[in-house]
Amino acid sequence: MPLPAVSRRLVLAAALLPAVRARAQETAPLIAAAATLRFALVEIAGRFRAETGHAVRLAFGSSGNLVRQIEQGSPVELFLSADEAFVFRLAEGGHARDRGELYAVGRIVLLTPPGSPVRAEAGLDGLRAALEAGQIRRFAIANPEHAPYGHAAEQALRAAGLWERIRPHLVIGENVAQAAQFALAGGSQGGIVAYSLALAPALRGRGSFELLPETLHEPLHQRMALTRRAGPVAERFYAYLQAPAAREIMRRHGFLLPGE
Repeated sequence: MPLPAVSRRLVLAAALLPAVRARAQETAPLIAAAATLRFALVEIAGRFRAETGHAVRLAFGSSGNLVRQIEQGSPVELFLSADEAFVFRLAEGGHARDRGELYAVGRIVLLTPPGSPVRAEAGLDGLRAALEAGQIRRFAIANPEHAPYGHAAEQALRAAGLWERIRPHLVIGENVAQAAQFALAGGSQGGIVAYSLALAPALRGRGSFELLPETLHEPLHQRMALTRRAGPVAERFYAYLQAPAAREIMRRHGFLLPGE
């Protein structure tokens, strides 16, 4: 028996819904962000979609690699960097609308897995003691050449007089999220990573960490900017990131906020 017209329309609508959702996801603006933002930004994007009905696509990596991709034509509409110098570079090269906005200030921590000979609570003094005892075989940081948190880790190790001694033991992550994974992997004695990642549910409880003094490295001023490709949804998300709800999520994930 043929279906009634209303039923046929309902069946057709149900069949088309996955395709409509897929097209909506494809047209959602691409947001490129530093790996340190992985957990905070996923939460913010979910809340943004619930409140506005608009989705965004998120891509994470080291700030240096992401900025090169944007310069080479990647269809990114909003870039959130872990180092404001990369945003300034995009602005000077004509790839960003302007010099953007400071959205957070990052911190680094010494992160150690269970059973590590490094006493995290002792900070870099604990790392020094383990080095002197010959107990360090693998120690993780992000690549200092293109990951701002890796550069800050190198600065902190140099300031403490540990860089040359620990270099033979370094395991280099492509970005700070990968460095955090390496720091907690089997055979590792720890690493220096982003505070925001140490607080993340995926890593919390898997190790111990201690904030390192800000005086050991240059400030991690994290800045964002709309690119020349930005459309209305990206503009709205950019504004949302500066609103109280998003700022509170950033704060909860371990970032210091501008003006605080």
